[in-house]
Amino acid sequence: MALGLDAKKLIVKETNEVASTALSVAVAEYRGMEVADMTVLRRQAREQGVYLKVIRNSLAKRALQGTKFEDMDPALVGPLVYGFSLEAPGAAARLFKDFAKENKSLQVKALSIGNGLMGPEKLDAVASLPTRDEALAKLLATFKAPVSKFVRTINEVPTKFVRVLSAIKDAK
Repeated sequence: MALGLDAKKLIVKETNEVASTALSVAVAEYRGMEVADMTVLRRQAREQGVYLKVIRNSLAKRALQGTKFEDMDPALVGPLVYGFSLEAPGAAARLFKDFAKENKSLQVKALSIGNGLMGPEKLDAVASLPTRDEALAKLLATFKAPVSKFVRTINEVPTKFVRVLSAIKDAK
């Protein structure tokens, strides 16, 4: 069934709002996927905080105008599913990478984290980006390391002194 002009405007507006707040976008070709597989992909996307949408490329080009992802125009060819990461920059790439391991019909075509178009060869790099919680944990571990090492060093002086006294006592 053909979409009317009002429906198209609504799709463009909704997608533009999501793209404006998204941290990154991944685009994958889904040619040959079965409906059941797409349903599984959509469920996984909801669980991981990824906005997943199948849109006509002409509407997607309009929706991405004025956002940091407008440079993706050359990659928007063929039947594509768009994954917008809303919580973690690598969420959509990680979702597509993990799903493509089981389903060879899904092929990532392009990625963007807001600083230019990236090809599918960058999928592993973007997918390995830490989530917010992982990044905060690494930062706190980095802050904690020098302090804990200092405390161990300070504690080692009296411990060594006690060991020396114990050795002298054992020797006498």
